[in-house]
Amino acid sequence: MTIVQMNHYQQKGSFLQNICFYHLEISCGKYKVEKTIQVTMLTTNRRVGVENMLLKISQNNNVKKVIYANRNGGTHQNAQILPTEIDKLVQYAKEKELFTVVGPVPLSLGIVDTFNSYDLPIFGPTKSAARLETSKDFSKQFMTRHSIPTSEFKVFTDAEKATDYVERINFNAVIKADGLAAGKGVFVSNNKTEAMDAIDQLLNKKIFGPASDKIIVEKKISGEEVSLIAICDGETFMIMDTCRDHKRVFDDDLGPNTGGMGSYSPVPEIGESDLNYISDKVFKPAVNGMRAEGNPFQGFLYAGIMIEKHTGKPFVLEFNARMGDPECQPLMMRMKSDLFEYIKAAENKSLDSMQPIMWKDKFSTCVIMTSKGYPDKYETGYTIRGLGKAPDKYETGYPIGGLGKPPDNEIMIFHSGTKLNQDNELVTSGGRVLGITSLGRSIDEAMNKSYQIVREISWGDNQQHYRTDIGRKGLNPDK
Repeated sequence: MTIVQMNHYQQKGSFLQNICFYHLEISCGKYKVEKTIQVTMLTTNRRVGVENMLLKISQNNNVKKVIYANRNGGTHQNAQILPTEIDKLVQYAKEKELFTVVGPVPLSLGIVDTFNSYDLPIFGPTKSAARLETSKDFSKQFMTRHSIPTSEFKVFTDAEKATDYVERINFNAVIKADGLAAGKGVFVSNNKTEAMDAIDQLLNKKIFGPASDKIIVEKKISGEEVSLIAICDGETFMIMDTCRDHKRVFDDDLGPNTGGMGSYSPVPEIGESDLNYISDKVFKPAVNGMRAEGNPFQGFLYAGIMIEKHTGKPFVLEFNARMGDPECQPLMMRMKSDLFEYIKAAENKSLDSMQPIMWKDKFSTCVIMTSKGYPDKYETGYTIRGLGKAPDKYETGYPIGGLGKPPDNEIMIFHSGTKLNQDNELVTSGGRVLGITSLGRSIDEAMNKSYQIVREISWGDNQQHYRTDIGRKGLNPDK
């Protein structure tokens, strides 16, 4: 078993909080050329997901070192650069010869555009292309223009007009904040009262600030969700294997939406013909449409898709301009191919020269442990028990102490809302705290591995929370 984090030059993986800098040492014949990959993952709530991508990138033989900014309890070798300090990131990239893979928040600030203006290598979409995620209004209008299947919708800036519309419609509605809201800006209503309350929260009370100056009211589609992520180079794309997220905070998909409570991969009921259909109807028109509109999409394109229960047809719920969270964890655990080679090919616009991505013939589950009360009010600062007492037991490549079990590279723990206090104890510092991810020969085996570890970990007076049904849908996919 391994707790994922970076340590000195011996990097095996990371659970990053906000910014990571990969140091590459590339051998070229008898000469040695040193470069650095800067992996910038800037999020407002220390998302658990893309950090697993770092574990996979680190398996490339050229990756030797990682440096972090805005550390959490699972990171070392930190650089003190804030997520919004793009000018400092530019200077750092110049000095260290960085290659950058960027996450969602700086995308909205135009970090890719800025890096491009200095001719600095970077992998991620421009500010205009990232609107597929940063503006749900833009995204829905784009899907309509390019005949990408999505539910019918209306856009509102006035609460009274939105409420009047909900009064007239004869279907349940999903209410969405237009801007970024850390995965919490979607309200799935079961009746008109719930829809009107969401409208009031977003447009009148402005619970997400400017992100909810505008809202989308769309028809609720019933069915089962599947997440698909494609690596894009602006002209072509390559889709990764299937995954399923669990967004609601409680078992049986109850309670409010969150940034993600867990996931599993692959999704057994999604076959090759389904993937080909989604490729043709979703990703192909999306990539071609962005290029045709002068905003070629280069980066990770995430599609959250609902498979409608009556017709079996896919409807796009949302696009993200990054790796999904917590889909990334099981995907990276299962990926056999070298992710960094695909990132380099996409950055060089040569993705069509790459072979299809290879996957381990195993299942993977990720269970997110959160602070009790998340995604609403919760307390932090509790010492985390069950990970071992010595601080070095928190580091990458070390077995978890205190569990009485041998190391298992098929079980990884990724940090998010953690930090080391003044006594060098690992304590909680956010809503989503840890992501326990396992591989197994079946979904059942992967689930059992993850939950065996989850049950060993606690903080406060049972102040931890987790869903107990992550992966269950994969056990009986036809039900």
